[in-house]
Amino acid sequence: MTGTDRFTIGFYFQSLTRLLSTPKGFFADLPETMGYRQSFTFLLVSALFFTGVSLTYFYETSIVMVLILLVNALAMPFIGAGICFMIMKMTMNKTVGFEKLFALFAFASGVTMLLSWIPRLFWLTEPWRWMLICIGMVKACGFRWMQAVFLMAVTMVILCLLFWSFAPVILSFKRLVV
Repeated sequence: MTGTDRFTIGFYFQSLTRLLSTPKGFFADLPETMGYRQSFTFLLVSALFFTGVSLTYFYETSIVMVLILLVNALAMPFIGAGICFMIMKMTMNKTVGFEKLFALFAFASGVTMLLSWIPRLFWLTEPWRWMLICIGMVKACGFRWMQAVFLMAVTMVILCLLFWSFAPVILSFKRLVV
């Protein structure tokens, strides 16, 4: 992987191939200063694919549903990386930048989106995504395995608590849209 911040469709498929075949090598080769363009555009391409194929499972497709799926696919890596970054800053003496953590979340989420649209595969793709992020933390950021697992576990707990606390708001919003 080059240190440039340029995105091409060749970069997308090369990254996808390396993430699927040798994730340790892919993350080990991430440049020290990653930038947001490549990782966000990789995530965007995967999110557009995910949104498009996910809509095949809905009888009534609306622009609201398209936006919900797309925004969720794009926002969750930002939210997860943000929570992970805050936990890292509060509990560890590490100087990993947010853009690098976001890149880990974006690439891991992007590759798993290719299968996560299939019903019930959530139980396979979510652990796979978290495992890829842990591999990235170890190979790209220099964390020890226990540190990476700790960060992922706390991040998952906080994300679950966040969704649980927002559930009443989401249900109220759903009633307004339907």
